[in-house]
Amino acid sequence: MLDPTVLVAAEPTGTVGRLDAPPLAQVLPFPVLARAWPGKRAVDIVLSLVLIVLSLPLFLLLATIVKLTSRGPVLFRQRRVGRGGKDFPMLKFRTMHTDAEDRLRSDAALYELFVRSDHKVPSAMDPRITASGRLLRRLSLDELPQLLNVLLGHMSLVGPRPVERSQLIRDYGEHQSTYLALRPGLTGLWQVSGRSTVQFPERAELDRQYLRACGPWVDAKIILRTPLVVFTGLGAD
Repeated sequence: MLDPTVLVAAEPTGTVGRLDAPPLAQVLPFPVLARAWPGKRAVDIVLSLVLIVLSLPLFLLLATIVKLTSRGPVLFRQRRVGRGGKDFPMLKFRTMHTDAEDRLRSDAALYELFVRSDHKVPSAMDPRITASGRLLRRLSLDELPQLLNVLLGHMSLVGPRPVERSQLIRDYGEHQSTYLALRPGLTGLWQVSGRSTVQFPERAELDRQYLRACGPWVDAKIILRTPLVVFTGLGAD
């Protein structure tokens, strides 16, 4: 896990208006603090474009594998909440069968486990996931198309993990403004800190830490750590 002393910025010591005023972090809303690094969007555009070009052969290979190993479209779109609360279509390589829900409901015991476990089952037991989908998920290669989301401005290279609106309300609660202040990220502090082994409310606290510290050096540290986490499968579902 990254050193918290690196990721949590010190509270500002300046005042606003008078000597006994509260620190700046207590005066300005999170969205203002989140814009402290104006070059973030420019870096997202340049790096995502470069990565799309470099990964094009891999993109085509994975698309072919998905198409040949199961019926259905290559890409899967999911509605997620973006910066400021606006929904966007998050792209992924399809990792589930097109009749996924029917497959799950056909096993009564497994479906009961699914409901009891907050609508989740271990990947190895999930009949909805295709054979190629398990590998794509383990290595996070199913998320490669999200580089297009970054290029289009829906997401950032680094930020909170994209969530559905129901998850935002349920899991972030009073801290929803933390999530809404930033574009969701292709990677982030949560991903390099354990992924699925880190649950709420710890995950929301990681987002708060990143929001307070976001800047080029913090983003660089997270991006550089991401390949190790991905290829070791640390914390994967």
